[in-house]
Amino acid sequence: MTAEWVEELGAERASLGRASTAGRVADVLRAHVTQGRLLPGTRLSEEEIGAALGVSRNTLREAFRLLTHERLLTHEFNRGVFVRRLDSDDVRDLYAFRRILECGAIRRGATLGRLTGEPLDDVRRAVETGERAAAAGDWNEVGTANMEFHQALGALADSQRVDEAMSHVLAELRLVFHAMAAPEAFHQPYLEDNRRIFEFVAAGSHEEAVAALLAYFDAAEAQLAAAI
Repeated sequence: MTAEWVEELGAERASLGRASTAGRVADVLRAHVTQGRLLPGTRLSEEEIGAALGVSRNTLREAFRLLTHERLLTHEFNRGVFVRRLDSDDVRDLYAFRRILECGAIRRGATLGRLTGEPLDDVRRAVETGERAAAAGDWNEVGTANMEFHQALGALADSQRVDEAMSHVLAELRLVFHAMAAPEAFHQPYLEDNRRIFEFVAAGSHEEAVAALLAYFDAAEAQLAAAI
């Protein structure tokens, strides 16, 4: 029986265009990871995904290789390709990278004068999306909004490479979130933290925002490492 997330891939088929590339297929699959649709341990069927997206097996295998390099997938000999299960060492490394990347992005954004206008609007929208999802009891969407919030923080640096690095690290992080048995209890405090960080940034208090973000990372890393 075809999994629901595979059927949803059909909606992405038109966006790939006739000259679909492995990179664009990888983007689609990465987005499904980041949105919480693809769970750790899921086996990826070449036949089903290729049919859903309308791409060749060679294109799909190249996309798998790209995502394996990003540590999102793993190939098991004679078994196939699976979504990775991360461990506590992965969590510690992810948060070490995030401390450098996101705190640096806020400081860089302050230097560039990007803590106002459209870049800041993206941060605000992500905060508000998470709050609305929480009010509706949609905790998977809260997790997705949280990814969007941190992607928007990274975008304050105005760097394509930072944007790409953020998308990769956040996809890995979403895989870790599945270890939390009670998503509401896990996500609820961070909604408030996201709002507070946004308000610091909006007020031009970027060092206060960085301090709040670092405390946020310390708490989340400890929770996730313990859960895994």
